[in-house]
Amino acid sequence: MQVLWQDDAKSLASGRTTSRKKIEELPVRRATLGAMSKSAPDHHDAELILKLYDLRREAVMRESRDAINRDYWPKDEKEALAILQPEHPLNRAYRQTSTYWEMVFGMAKNGVVHTEFLLESNGEGLLLFARVEPYLAAIRAATSPRALRNAEWIASACDLAKAIMTTFRGRIAKRLASK
Repeated sequence: MQVLWQDDAKSLASGRTTSRKKIEELPVRRATLGAMSKSAPDHHDAELILKLYDLRREAVMRESRDAINRDYWPKDEKEALAILQPEHPLNRAYRQTSTYWEMVFGMAKNGVVHTEFLLESNGEGLLLFARVEPYLAAIRAATSPRALRNAEWIASACDLAKAIMTTFRGRIAKRLASK
């Protein structure tokens, strides 16, 4: 609990803060890595997830998502890193989608939205993460040590995320084997 205090007028005028009145106690939610940061979803989670859905439907974002989901299936580290080059045809789409999902997953990591509730309808970001996961160290070396940290966190944050990742890893292996 966080306690809010109000100093009385005399104390403030004299510069001393010896006399304090408790205004109210507020619950403080603290996010912890490795555990869901919110115990149960509420109507705020629902509103936020609907807004996130609307953002996914925006024309440029939809085009970027379609391009990444259709054309970015790296078979090796060289292909995984190529997209990071500004001249790569998928670079803009990759930057837009990867940073969008990092923002979304960061909301879960920091307790803004309930993790499992988010993943029930937003697994697409984990599909992108599962495709780059084998090359994560190389991507971080080429870009930033913080690259895809939120995706990495959410991929193991709960049983639902682990199940989604298992499914996606299998689908990716199957697709890459058929190429």
